[in-house]
Amino acid sequence: MKVLVIGSGGREHALVWKIAQSPLVGSMWCAPGNAGTALETVTNTGKQVENVAIGAEDLDGLLAFALEARPDLTVVGPDNPLALGIVDRFESAGLRIWGVNQQAAQFESSKIFSQDFMNRHGIPTAEAGSFDNTDEAKAFARSLDGKCVVKADGLALGKGVLICHSIEEADKAICDILEEKAFGAAGNKILIQELLIGREVSLHAFCDGTSYQLFPTSQDHKRALDGDQGLNTGGMGAYSPTPFLTSEELDAAKAQILDPWLSGCRAEGINYRGILYPGLMLTEKGPKVLEFNSRFGDPETQVYLRKLNTDIVEIFEASIDGRLSSMNVEWSDQSSVCIVIASGGYPEAYAKGKPITGIAEADQLPNIKVFHAGTKTENNQPLTSGGRVLGVTAVGKELQTTLDSAYEATKKISFDGAYFRSDIGAKAI
Repeated sequence: MKVLVIGSGGREHALVWKIAQSPLVGSMWCAPGNAGTALETVTNTGKQVENVAIGAEDLDGLLAFALEARPDLTVVGPDNPLALGIVDRFESAGLRIWGVNQQAAQFESSKIFSQDFMNRHGIPTAEAGSFDNTDEAKAFARSLDGKCVVKADGLALGKGVLICHSIEEADKAICDILEEKAFGAAGNKILIQELLIGREVSLHAFCDGTSYQLFPTSQDHKRALDGDQGLNTGGMGAYSPTPFLTSEELDAAKAQILDPWLSGCRAEGINYRGILYPGLMLTEKGPKVLEFNSRFGDPETQVYLRKLNTDIVEIFEASIDGRLSSMNVEWSDQSSVCIVIASGGYPEAYAKGKPITGIAEADQLPNIKVFHAGTKTENNQPLTSGGRVLGVTAVGKELQTTLDSAYEATKKISFDGAYFRSDIGAKAI
């Protein structure tokens, strides 16, 4: 098979790395890819993965390339091309592609659509209201004593979520999004949710329109700084499994969240084939959905794909064909962690083009794999090109020793302004 992966982040490098191991695959492209994807080789043939200089949101360019190169399978990583309808475009052209269609992508591309869907189908979530009027939004936030989460309705690279603990903070968040356009057109409307208290965990499920296969549990770390301080980011690290979700709570999440979600999709004619990624808060009243995402999480992907034993290409094929229920998806029982190394200033303004050293040394340590995210190569020198630069992953029997290994590897890597959280997984320890 010839496979095309779309995207350029750590999630896409992990996907390329995993897909390249499939005995079904003979050659691969990644558009646009990064410095790490270009270093991968296909296990079956030894062929180098080829980066293609086409942006993930250039749907015309991607379609033209695919019609010429004729990949047997295209895998979409990021949310934006899904929301723009890349799956619909490729399928209309007779190309085989894995990911949700534009209608299904609304679960992520519109926080308001997702909230309304949950309300219609009795899925436990936060009390919420949607607004495009500043005064009405502020009045609702006051009804929650300012203890709320203000979200841009549209896609904002994982950053369009502002957590507030006072009326003053809520008023500022509302103005920043609705009036100052901190997240551009994504904030033309906002969703305000009550601030749920508890432990946050990530669930993922492969879906094929009629069934789903649930992943092990994981926990992301969204805030930029230790102790869950600082601004929201796309994710500063993750680990799996979490000790917080008991088997009984996981069964409750299936019965109260995933099952009614799937029934709701059927009732509303939403053919959902791809990944569903609900972020959950484990409250005193049980699990509640914070939001739905319609693609692999990042950095959760890096953690999960270190644990996945089943051929991922076979899973993608079954997801497209509607036969997931007949598959036995197997996961390692090992712990897996990912430590994100970010550019100084991220998630706000940051410099690019900083030389990176130590990647090869880190990669040589036992059970370590470094995934590239915001990187590029010039004259054989890896340089920073994004906010989240690298994801250092480790696998091991126990979480503490796995974390120790990951941090040992992380400290071998350096570039000007590099920073990372030192408390990934601490809540589980």
